[in-house]
Amino acid sequence: MAVSFLRYEVSDLCLAKPALRSLSASATVADALEALKTSDDNFISVWDCNHSKPKSLDGVGGGGGGQLCRCVGKVCMVDVICYLSKDDSLTSPSAALKAPVSEILTKVPGHVMHVEPSCSLQAAIDLILEGVQNLVVPIRTRSNSRRKQHPKPISATSATTIHNGQEFCWLTHEDVIRFLLSSIGLFSPLPAMSIDSLGIISTDILAINYHSSASSALQLISRSLSQQTSVAVVDTDGVLIGEISPFTLACCDESVAAAITTLSAGDLMSYIDCGGPPEHLVKTVMQRLKERKLQGVLENYSLSSSSSYAHALMMTSSSSSDEESSVSPNTALRPTRSGRYTRSSSYSARMVRRAEAIVCHPKSSLVAVMIQAIAHRVNYVWVIEDDCSLVGIVTFSGMLEVFREHLETMG
Repeated sequence: MAVSFLRYEVSDLCLAKPALRSLSASATVADALEALKTSDDNFISVWDCNHSKPKSLDGVGGGGGGQLCRCVGKVCMVDVICYLSKDDSLTSPSAALKAPVSEILTKVPGHVMHVEPSCSLQAAIDLILEGVQNLVVPIRTRSNSRRKQHPKPISATSATTIHNGQEFCWLTHEDVIRFLLSSIGLFSPLPAMSIDSLGIISTDILAINYHSSASSALQLISRSLSQQTSVAVVDTDGVLIGEISPFTLACCDESVAAAITTLSAGDLMSYIDCGGPPEHLVKTVMQRLKERKLQGVLENYSLSSSSSYAHALMMTSSSSSDEESSVSPNTALRPTRSGRYTRSSSYSARMVRRAEAIVCHPKSSLVAVMIQAIAHRVNYVWVIEDDCSLVGIVTFSGMLEVFREHLETMG
């Protein structure tokens, strides 16, 4: 049975995976923002399609009648928020929204890579350990083999999923970890071993003091997004208080850039929490924006995206300084009938996460930490001592390293 496990291909992990929604590389930041607000996924793939060039000889992407389309990256709401939080963007938000989407694509090469459906699971894990975050895979369907699809060239804001004559999906670290968890018994005794004994607790963490300005964490947030981790918020004694997680920020809208610009790291945690921003923090943000003459930031967001955070801030601004005003910023945050918040209410219809950190202990077993991370839809778990002092972090990449070593023994 262990030998048969080694025969798995990435296509085995792609069953029932949805086709990628796409954004043209010629799109603007505003286009990306609109696409993200109407998507149930945190990330949208960005494609460079040159229909005047012949398909590459390596045949990446399958048949396509001489068309060449490649996924060149991915964008999420955190990319937009970090970009709009920069000084130049705050000074001219309308110009920032008109900037090309390439401005918010990661500058780290190799985060997204095309692979064939026949790529082995072992090879896929090796690519992930080399730094690839998303493996773009052609979707095998009966319709693809029976008839050729002829997609039209995509526009900047198109949501088409067809490239090179077929649809694609992508595999993430979480997909691979879920797949390994489904066959966890094959890896005994590895799953029962503690993360401490396996040596996968990394001390290379991103952290900021609770009282530091949130804007000083901007580069850390960008790095944590690139590393698929998070920014720990700690006190002066190194005790973990919470986190500023890209997984949480991805469920917010772009007007959170105003909070990053004006609040402390600790207050930002409260602001992005799934209950909605507290009224006193909304007023604080508005007051500090006025002091810095940055009210235009919210006006641009409100007009361009119907942002409820921006709406709440503008309502606070227009209601003067009356502490007994009946207008509350939280009234703009209304759940759908399913009980979930929509993008237009600042939270994703896909999932809502609190700003509370997900933690484990050094003696926690590998399988327990795997389940914990998957249950909370994150790629990491913080490791703390009994006194809540921060020890380090365990990531999916670290877990995959020990599984990859075990696969060598299985072979």
